[in-house]
Amino acid sequence: MRALVGVITGIFVAGWLPAAWSDELSVPGSNPALNDRFFVHVGLFVPKSTTSAQLNSSTGVGTNVDFEQLLGIQTQKGVPDAAARWRISQRWRVELEYFELNRSGNRTVDRDIQWRDQLFPVNAQVASSFDVSDTRISMGYSFFKTPDKELGAGLGVHVLKYSASLGTASFGSQSGGATAPLPVASIYGQFALTDEWSVGSRVDWLSLSYSQYSGSITSVSADLMYQPFRHLGFGVAFRSLFVDFTSTNSGWNGKIKQSFQGPLFYANATF
Repeated sequence: MRALVGVITGIFVAGWLPAAWSDELSVPGSNPALNDRFFVHVGLFVPKSTTSAQLNSSTGVGTNVDFEQLLGIQTQKGVPDAAARWRISQRWRVELEYFELNRSGNRTVDRDIQWRDQLFPVNAQVASSFDVSDTRISMGYSFFKTPDKELGAGLGVHVLKYSASLGTASFGSQSGGATAPLPVASIYGQFALTDEWSVGSRVDWLSLSYSQYSGSITSVSADLMYQPFRHLGFGVAFRSLFVDFTSTNSGWNGKIKQSFQGPLFYANATF
């Protein structure tokens, strides 16, 4: 929460900077972020992460591993983030967003770790990696829509792709991977403060079991956008993603519990 307050304060301070080259919008009360057909942003996401994972052996035995605390991978790292929105009509919209976070570590472990079919003993120097990407696709319907306000609901999916490995010079390495499409239900809202300033928020959530997967996912976002130019603007946001995932397929027989929370800074174009 402190990060969100700091980010919002920063963007308000930036809003006092001169916007001498701003174009006037042709229709008063028509903020481009809420009304243009296409919205695209590219930015930097700086999440603080927690990651615990378990990759079972062929006999069903595995150690739940904290990758940040036990294996020393980075807790916070900046990564690119990209998103796009297409307003198919006044009320229907399609959204796409993507980020990828790849990290590695190397640490002497203080306990035995059973990772897939390899036991890494206490005091072994273990090199690790944990890579994840999230592709969010959703379709929404705005049941309330005016030029300066919007409220809607949608259905979508977070396609999470995981790859993780542990290894040593003496024992070799063991790795696993999984691609998990997790459906979500969403609610979202946007509000134009002025023709240049707007705020928005979205919540995704679902918990279910199907086929070889089970788990829950919660995603929350809050955006503050400043668009001093007709087709170009800037945004600062807070993003959080919580995933609790179990898989029994051959690529990943085990569990993953992960969270991402942090600020997102971006530039956007609307047209």
